[in-house]
Amino acid sequence: MNLLIDVHTHLDHPLMVNKIDEVIRRAKNIGLNHIITNGINPETNRISLKLSQKYDIIKCAMGLYPRSALKKEVENSQYPIKFSDFDVNGEIDFIRQNDKKIVAISEVGLDFVNGEDKQQIEDFEKMIKLAEELDKPIVVHSRKAEQKCIEMLENSKLKKIVMHCFSGKKSLVKRVTDNGWFLTAPTIIVRSQQFQEIAKNVSINQLFCETDSPYLSPYKEVECEHAQSAFSHATHCNEPAFVIESYNKIAELKNMNIIEVVNNIYMNWQKVFR
Repeated sequence: MNLLIDVHTHLDHPLMVNKIDEVIRRAKNIGLNHIITNGINPETNRISLKLSQKYDIIKCAMGLYPRSALKKEVENSQYPIKFSDFDVNGEIDFIRQNDKKIVAISEVGLDFVNGEDKQQIEDFEKMIKLAEELDKPIVVHSRKAEQKCIEMLENSKLKKIVMHCFSGKKSLVKRVTDNGWFLTAPTIIVRSQQFQEIAKNVSINQLFCETDSPYLSPYKEVECEHAQSAFSHATHCNEPAFVIESYNKIAELKNMNIIEVVNNIYMNWQKVFR
């Protein structure tokens, strides 16, 4: 079973990159074929690119996370990077220059946890335009902004769209699937009724599996080893090898053979990312 895919991780995170050889070894042992690591700002875009150049299993996606949300997460020690403002158009040029080295525009989108944000909308529109220009899939963060994200994407020319960790209401899930887009089953699906409902009701032909490493671990008892005190509270430590839990849960919910699930999701990979 060497066709497993983790479609969304943050291997630039210190909890991942500081033990990356171990992480990759365990991922290969479990049968992972591809891991997408997603940049969220200039610093992480560059780390993601370097990781993909060093490890054949890692694929790079570059993007710009909603800036005001990232600033808040950094201030709250939820993401251990230094936040600094940057030239968005300059970073878009960097992504454009590395077009052949990336598999997607990601992680991008909207995050209205602290209210609607005009700058986020403008940045997301630029990311949508970039994905159109480069003819790349786009992987979308849509926390508390699901409807707005869908509306913006519907007004684009994009077809290869993956809604990452989508938490919108059922009518919006249907809107996503009616548009022919994809949703993910994160590993936290093992204890999330909402993600279980999505995986059960959405066609296997529109699903991917992800870990969002180092976040959203399926195992409550797994603590992040060597976590720095500044962000040790933020997460139990997830890693790509745990993506098998998403595959197993989908098989259970859909009453399918695990090999059938793996093969179908791999075909989704070939349609979207290759």
